[in-house]
Amino acid sequence: MYRILIVEDDSGIASAVSEQIKNWGMDTKCVTDFRNVVAEFAEYEPHLVLMDIALPFMNGYHWCSEIRKVSKVPIVFISSASDNMNIIMAVNMGADDFIAKPFDGSVLIAKIQALLRRTYDFAESVTILEHRGVMLNTGDGTLVYGDNQISLSKNEYRILLVLMKNKGKIVSREKLMEALWQTDEFVDDNALTVNVGRLRKKLDAAGISDFITTKFGVGYIIS
Repeated sequence: MYRILIVEDDSGIASAVSEQIKNWGMDTKCVTDFRNVVAEFAEYEPHLVLMDIALPFMNGYHWCSEIRKVSKVPIVFISSASDNMNIIMAVNMGADDFIAKPFDGSVLIAKIQALLRRTYDFAESVTILEHRGVMLNTGDGTLVYGDNQISLSKNEYRILLVLMKNKGKIVSREKLMEALWQTDEFVDDNALTVNVGRLRKKLDAAGISDFITTKFGVGYIIS
């Protein structure tokens, strides 16, 4: 079932659009925290985003560019500000389409279905793991924080992947070493310590402090 994230602060419009999309067999979620749109995006893992321009705190252009740092998911702007300048701005920010309000519901559904077909008939959905503004793209292994894209080694990526999948839980050193064995490299207890140390240095350099906590004698945790 396709998941559609609706970023619209008018609850009446958001609810009406949500119900219409659900009638076509798709799932929806309406954003409620307009300070943390990307966090809700990462948690919901939508196949498509409907984005208004005028939003509280930050406008739709801002959130479109933030999502584009970590994902190529289709983004459709829905806005009453439909002059040429806004349409051009939306496209330049990475939007895939623009629908002017008020719009015909059948046109909206047709555009959503067309974008979903073009995007997912030939590609698999990519998962984004997010915590404290840190976003790990499992499709290409990139790590993004703010305006920084952080390069990770194969081992560093696997360590972070396991920890972020289990955020809030202590991950044993044994479980992390099992993940590192998949790289076809010899990994012992000391090698794990070295790799975690290098990963921490990269995170610290990007301004991500105290992200990984050591539980001595047990393992590591992201909390």
